[in-house]
This record gives sequence, C-alpha cells and structure tokens, in this order.
Amino acid sequence: MSDIIEMNGLDGTRKKITGADREALAAALRGETLIEGDAGYDAARSIWNGMIDRKPGLVVHAMGASDIQSAVAFAKEKGLRMAVRSGGHQIAGLAVEEGSLMLDLSGMRSVHVDPEAGTVRAEPGATLGDVDRESQVHGLAVPVGVNSTTGIAGLTLGGGFGWITRKYGMTVDNLLSADVVLADGRCVKASKTEHPDLFWALCGGGGNFGVVSSFEFQGHAIGTEVLSGLVIHPFSEAATLLPKFQEICDKAPDELTVWSVLRKAPPLPFLPEDWHGREVLIFAACYVGDMAKGEEAMRELRALGTPIIDVIGPHPFTGWQAAFDPLLTPGARNYWKSRDFLKLGRGTIEAILGAVEELPDPQCEIFIAHVGGAMARVPSDATAYPQRDSHFTMNVHTRWDDPAKDADCIGWARDLFDATAADAAPSVYVNFLPADDAGRLAEAYGGNLNRLQEIKARYDPTNLFRVNHNIQPQQVRQAAQ
Repeated sequence: MSDIIEMNGLDGTRKKITGADREALAAALRGETLIEGDAGYDAARSIWNGMIDRKPGLVVHAMGASDIQSAVAFAKEKGLRMAVRSGGHQIAGLAVEEGSLMLDLSGMRSVHVDPEAGTVRAEPGATLGDVDRESQVHGLAVPVGVNSTTGIAGLTLGGGFGWITRKYGMTVDNLLSADVVLADGRCVKASKTEHPDLFWALCGGGGNFGVVSSFEFQGHAIGTEVLSGLVIHPFSEAATLLPKFQEICDKAPDELTVWSVLRKAPPLPFLPEDWHGREVLIFAACYVGDMAKGEEAMRELRALGTPIIDVIGPHPFTGWQAAFDPLLTPGARNYWKSRDFLKLGRGTIEAILGAVEELPDPQCEIFIAHVGGAMARVPSDATAYPQRDSHFTMNVHTRWDDPAKDADCIGWARDLFDATAADAAPSVYVNFLPADDAGRLAEAYGGNLNRLQEIKARYDPTNLFRVNHNIQPQQVRQAAQ
C-alpha cells in the first residue's frame, strides 16, 4: 500500500492519501479497502444504472457499524468527499463518485424478524427481496417497493411505496427506529422518542443526516399470498381505458392497488406471440386480504374493454414482489423523468398516448402508480416525505442498451415531462429524480424543506454527507445567497 492516491476534497482541492493512510484505515476495519486494480473493486463500483461508470479513489467495504464509523472518521480527518452505496439502485447514480471515497454497505445484508413483536430489522445492504423473503417466513410483510433488487436503505430514506402502501402506509410510516452513524462519529438510535428530529428527517430526507447501519420496521400479518397479476389491453383501447382506470383508483378500497404501464409488450410467456413487441396498455393489480373480497374488488377492472390476456390470480407475495425484475435487470442504460398528478387530465393522457407512439426503444415505458389510502391519512408534516394527497405518480422510465441512443432516449423523456407540466402537482418523489433534477428539491420536500435544513445544520453542519440529493445545512444555504 505504498502508492499515493489523489482524491476529491470537500474544499474542492485534490487530497493525497498515502499508503500509510490506507494501511491505518484498513487496520481499523473488519471489512477491507479497495483501489483500482484490486479484486472486487469493479464489482463494488458497478451499480444498477449502466450509464454510471465512475471510478472512486478508494472503496471501504464495510461489515458493520464500526467500519462505518472508521470510514466517516477517515473522510472527515482527510477532508474527503464521500459517497455511500447501499443497494446501488438509485437512478441518479449518487452511490459512486469519480475520485471520491466510496463507503460500500452492500455486504451488510442481514435481516432479522421478531415474529412475536412483528418487527423486522434490516441492515442497509439488504435488498427488498431479502426483507420480503425473511419476513414471509412468518407471514409478515413490510410495505416496500416493487423491484426486489432495490436496496432497502435508499428506498426507505426517500419514502418508499409499493403494492401494499394503500393498506399499510409508506415504508417510512412503518419505520420504528434506525441506528445512525453521525458526521461527528457518534452512533445513535433515532426513533420517535430518541433523537426525534433526526428520525423525522430520515423518514424521506435521504442520506443527508448520517449513515444508517440498521433499520427497524413494523411488519404486518398479510399471510403468504396476494391476489395479483396483469390485465393487458391493446394500445388502441388506452384512450378509453385510462380515464376509467383513474375512476377505479379513486374509489378502490385500501386493500386494492392498481397501476398502469404503457410500452411495447415484452415476450411474456403467457402473452400470444403475435403481440410481442406491439404497443400495449398493462394494468397491474394487487389485493392484499381475503381472496373472495379481492375478486369482487377487481371485478370492474377486469371487466374493462377486451383484454388480450388476464392473468390475475393468487400468487405468493414474494413472487409478485419480484414479478417485474426481468424487465429491470442491472446493466442497461436508464434515465427517468417523473411527475405527480392529483388527477390525470385530458391533456396529460393525450401527451402520454402520443409519447407511446414514439417510443425510442422497446425497453422504454411510461409507468403510472396510484397511491392513497393509509398513506394519505398521514399529515404532510408527520415525516420529511410531504406528499400525502391521494395521487398518481408518473415515471417516464427510459431504458436502452446502445450509447448511441442516449440523446434520443433522454430527449423523449424530457419532451413528455415538458408536455405534462400543465396538470402536474407541485411535488415529486425524490427517489425518482435523476442527477440533472437536483433543482427540484423544493418540489420533493415542499413545506418541510426549511425544517430539514435546520436539522441538517445540527447533525451535519459541514455537509459531510453531500453526495446525494443534497439538503444543505441552513447556514451554508444562507451564506450561498
């Protein structure tokens, strides 16, 4: 470890890290340090979005809270910029930064379930699939997202919503406590009774306030099966069916969630082959609860139009949670643009339909999620995540493999984003923001942003945790004005 590494400093200068510095850090770790050329370095820096190809100056592969403390202390002592990687699934790719320190938590994947208390404790490297599988051993579930390879840490810290959010609330609504390593090196427990301001900020405020080494969630007894599946229609029916989709969502019971996807049909084994590659409207639905009641709740949805295929039925919850994984494998190039809508207006629907007719790649899609129910009965200032109205979230999910298509694919997403501005709500889900949407933090946090800046000033006054959708501490923001 004799070579000197030049790394990015917090003050904008380059910092020299010697072999002796690295040796001292390595000696303090249960895990290991990695630099370019070491076995495991490329795996550590590779994340879900294939557009991100950055080389950190030094990787700390952590195995526990003590390793996190050592990495934070090292970054602070040496004045280094530090990125934190958990699941590595964030669209903006902020888990890794060229030339900076990367704290890699992906090896911390333990999940422990207390079936008597109904609680689930997960380390920050755990994926949603890890949490689902261990919880379902006991018939429990935590409301999380819809792609099982997503990391639990990033999802939770941004808010978190999925198939059972309407019934049980958002992921942050089910967070009981978090163990956090702060910028000053302390490891504290944050909950509604201990460091309550910090806990509030963690419930949607991202990785701005510290590094979470463990999350504790409330689980819910849902059993091991849900009534779920897809109803796929020809795209020609979309103009008629999308307004009806909105009506169904608005009056659905909490147990029922219905989302829509517009795209070219993938080669699904249950879909007639002559529909593969053609534009379709997909309704994805999930009912958590009694199957007979679920059949009744889905009756109107399944009676719409003339579907190509209807594959709704009882499915293992873990299987449904991973159903979309084949369309979201790592390595492809991805770019997202997102908007919230309280209602899907006529102009918005027309813009969406027009965009589907010009899909730049067969992997691109427009995803419209509806959330409400239990999550909408939480006050907007109860958590850092503020958008508590029943609403639709549109994610323009642009995905492709050929770098030569970058401009066309990104431009298509931006064009649809612009075309739907008139109907949009003044909010956005922070986990859907690409790197070039950093200016939308006021939309992401609304009236909660000022309080977040104040809490940031108390827990991270020097903005050590800045490689993220950054909330600047109050005095830094004022000084910059």
